[in-house]
Amino acid sequence: MSKVISGPAYVVQNNIDTDQIIPAQYLTLVPTIPEEYEKLGSYALIGLPESLYPIRYVEEGQTKTKYPIVIAARNFGCGSSREHAPIAMGAAGCQVVVAESYARIYFRNCIATGELYPYEATVALSDKVKTGDHVEVDFDKDEIRTPAGTFKLKPLGEVKPVIDAGGIFDFARQSGLIPAQEK
Repeated sequence: MSKVISGPAYVVQNNIDTDQIIPAQYLTLVPTIPEEYEKLGSYALIGLPESLYPIRYVEEGQTKTKYPIVIAARNFGCGSSREHAPIAMGAAGCQVVVAESYARIYFRNCIATGELYPYEATVALSDKVKTGDHVEVDFDKDEIRTPAGTFKLKPLGEVKPVIDAGGIFDFARQSGLIPAQEK
């Protein structure tokens, strides 16, 4: 069965750093506590300058976004190595980010936490798609379908099963690399 994630896209430009994804004052929230995980989602991308991004990623007073797909330009997730960045986006309901490139630590944190899929675009999608455009990310074909056309994505390869499993520790448990946790 084909895996496709579809919905309205939220579009950001170059060098979106982890302070814009989740500002430092919210790092006291503990993602393993369900209420705090949900609260983290309400602050996803809240650090974006309102002058450049008048539409909020998560509407005020909400914990979930209506944008399951984020389209970014180059160097998404630069800045500090906070795991809270992909966790906040996942908590908000983001399922996939399609960027021209990622800061390496952010990319690795997406995989380690299993929160969202970090696809790399082969073209500058942030120039072709607008916030609110309906897009579809097809995992079997490694492509994104947009109002501007269909574009190839770089395959996720060996990281996809790790994210599918829910992150590196769940993958290791499911693969028998580490013992399963006692309930």
